Amino acid sequence: MLIRKEHTENGGLLGIWKMEEDREELLQLFPFHLRSEAITYLHDIRSESRSIEWLSTRVMLMELLGKEQIILNREDGSPYLVDGKTNISISHTKDYATILLHESYAVGIDIETRSERVIKISAKFISDEEYIDPEQKIVHQLLHWSAKESLFKLMNEQGIDFRQHLYIHPFTPASKGIMKATETKTKENRSFCLHYEVHPDYVLTWTVGNLSK
Repeated sequence: MLIRKEHTENGGLLGIWKMEEDREELLQLFPFHLRSEAITYLHDIRSESRSIEWLSTRVMLMELLGKEQIILNREDGSPYLVDGKTNISISHTKDYATILLHESYAVGIDIETRSERVIKISAKFISDEEYIDPEQKIVHQLLHWSAKESLFKLMNEQGIDFRQHLYIHPFTPASKGIMKATETKTKENRSFCLHYEVHPDYVLTWTVGNLSK
């Protein structure tokens, strides 16, 4: 079910879908003439959860745009729309899927379930120079991870090391806000602004490619 449709202040279109439907219910939401093609594609996806993610994002896209659109994937796995006119970023987590669209700029979005598991892997993506609020350790680490996922999608560069190449400037998490980041993977060392939100079930981050150098 589409639980959020929002035009962002930087010209994007953001959607969040709560994945409550099963596979058959989602197929019924597909246009009739596209169902057989969807069923053929899903035949090769053994995971039920992966099938639901695939269907949910495509149904959500049609509801966001009010028309049929086809999502394909490049060789590196990144999504694109067949019409070539709109940039898209997609993310999934437990029970939720999200999409960010923009007609002019590259986009990156990420949604992550709130979980303590992030503690075990935090050293792999947070550098010693990055600040983590000890009073909000888990959510702050999760926001770092999510923000770097969003940046990775936006930049679309090969060989990015989250710990080495992506730096999140110090901030203290609130229920929502803006964080700043810098990448050192390219010679431009570009700076970014990312929006973030903290919800009871998940954190959400997104960025649009109106970049400053």
